Amino acid sequence: MLESLIGELGENRLLALGGLLIGIVFGALAQRSRFCLRSAALETMHGRFGVKLSVWLMAFSAALVLTQGFIMADVLDVGNARQLATAGTLSGALVGGLLFGSGMILARGCSSRLLVLAGTGNLRSLLSGLVFAVVSQASLNGVLSPLRVWISNWSIIDGGVRDLLTQFGLSHTIGLLFGLVWLAAGIFFAIHSRADWKTVLAGFGVGAMVAVAWVFNYQVSANSFEVVPVKALSFTGPAADVLMLVMSPPGHPWNFDIGLVPGVFIGAFLAASFSGELKLEGFRDGPSMRRYLVGAGFMGFGGMLAGGCAVGAGVSGASIFALTAWVTLFAIWGAAGITDYLIDRRAAS
Repeated sequence: MLESLIGELGENRLLALGGLLIGIVFGALAQRSRFCLRSAALETMHGRFGVKLSVWLMAFSAALVLTQGFIMADVLDVGNARQLATAGTLSGALVGGLLFGSGMILARGCSSRLLVLAGTGNLRSLLSGLVFAVVSQASLNGVLSPLRVWISNWSIIDGGVRDLLTQFGLSHTIGLLFGLVWLAAGIFFAIHSRADWKTVLAGFGVGAMVAVAWVFNYQVSANSFEVVPVKALSFTGPAADVLMLVMSPPGHPWNFDIGLVPGVFIGAFLAASFSGELKLEGFRDGPSMRRYLVGAGFMGFGGMLAGGCAVGAGVSGASIFALTAWVTLFAIWGAAGITDYLIDRRAAS
């Protein structure tokens, strides 16, 4: 069936369509579950361990469990994924993760959350998302690119050492069991906080879309004569790609990322429409606006430097046990806690 779809649509259109559909489901589930790494990090730092943490853990564990399960079922091979097969940068993962974590506190949401909120009518998130995309593109090929390359070159590692399971001699069964531990933690915190199970299951579905994206892109790659990257969900590079599509003359090639970003926006819009949660919201004042835009800029540069955002590194990369992704994830959590303490908690005390 996939071969016939490739023959009818071509690889690029099929990838864009798949990205669009997966994005719609992701956006709708993220809107319904309020999936947000920032909110989960703040709950943890404040010692509450409530609904927002349980939702994030459900998404995180779903991505791990299903991705490792698909690998064990031989429907997915991530050996050629960028996070494992190519050289990486530990310095970029660390510094980029710190910048991203700080930025998501300032902007009150990570890049995926900003996109979801923009779909519900939040003009603060819409403008912040545009700044995020511009800075991401500037960091990839623009004026910030030399700085990104300079920091990345502080510590380069070969692709062969980025797979944590291989480096520690562990099987994918261990990877799956590791994910089940976090799934159990998510269920425990959901019960402890008396979370609505529809919300919790929607969070699980968010993570499931990461695994579905891995399988979809791999299967297209395996059945295509063209080179198709094996990837899952991320929003730093895709945001820059969509920006260039809008700014460039017609004829820009389509791919998975081109469908993903508008798909998430549409999914969030539809979910908010059905639940009556569409609402135009703007900035409260000038200082608030500056805070959001600085945070978006930090996330744009940090995400491109780290090679992934809170979803791209923190969930997609972590689900295949990429070393740099885990470094980025821990850096995001740490920087979020420090920034919250310095900027918000001390100011409120």
